[in-house]
Amino acid sequence: MRALIFDLDGTLVDSTYQHAIAWQAAFRSIKWSVPAWEIHRLIGMNGTLLSRTVARARGETLSASRIESLAAAHGRDFSDQISRCTPLPGAAELIAQLVRAKVPHGIATSGSRKDVAPLLKALKLTRATKVVDGDAVRAAKPEPDLFLACQRRLRIPARDCVVIGDAVWDVYAARRSGIAAIGVRTGGFGEQELHNAGAMQVYRDLDDLDCHLDELGLSL
Repeated sequence: MRALIFDLDGTLVDSTYQHAIAWQAAFRSIKWSVPAWEIHRLIGMNGTLLSRTVARARGETLSASRIESLAAAHGRDFSDQISRCTPLPGAAELIAQLVRAKVPHGIATSGSRKDVAPLLKALKLTRATKVVDGDAVRAAKPEPDLFLACQRRLRIPARDCVVIGDAVWDVYAARRSGIAAIGVRTGGFGEQELHNAGAMQVYRDLDDLDCHLDELGLSL
């Protein structure tokens, strides 16, 4: 492998549960009581699909305007919590190592640039890290657009890239893009779940991944 493409929420930044709580508050605004565990299973999807999936489980449908208002409510609540979201152990250090070793790498996140900017700042990124956010593509995960856009920005063939993500939705999107996927368990999905989705390997966290980078043909 010559290049790494990272998911952001739950992979580099400890923000999965804040997103779940924010979506829970958004659904409360339309008088739906949605348990946090149910939402957690969907974090990593784009917001439109997440809203439709929650509605479908209740035998309901949502209009485009209602979906838009739910996304806005989620964004407001998440903004109030964003100061509690910190880089996961080893995240900033691993990115810094990749920069020093001149290994091409990027971040592909479903969030809008406005929403993810504070999270990216916390990672102390340089221009060497290519970032593609949800504003840059027509469809977010589990569609492959984000990873393909990041791969094109890196100018590395898909067969020489690997996606690192914490959710099955990352793995599904990677497989659809023709890019291999590696799972980390920092977003709450189990090892077997990530393997079943198609991850070629699963690590406990980024520190564990760092210890095994040579398995990907990378020596930092």
